[in-house]
Amino acid sequence: MTKIIINSELTCPECGDTKLLEMPTNACQWFYECTACQVLLKPLKGDCCVFCSYGSVPCPPIQQSGSCSGCES
Repeated sequence: MTKIIINSELTCPECGDTKLLEMPTNACQWFYECTACQVLLKPLKGDCCVFCSYGSVPCPPIQQSGSCSGCES
């Protein structure tokens, strides 16, 4: 069994600010407000959450099974 990584470095596409965040393990995070520029991040089309779109590591459901059924935004 592969170890699930729960920390991901989220990078704001607007200002480039990065933040190391702990990802939820049982759900997808659809929104994140950048603490530097206050832009509201949303998943890109085809991604289930902000970590899959802007993070250094995909969310735990994707790491675990390769899909995120039930979490699509």
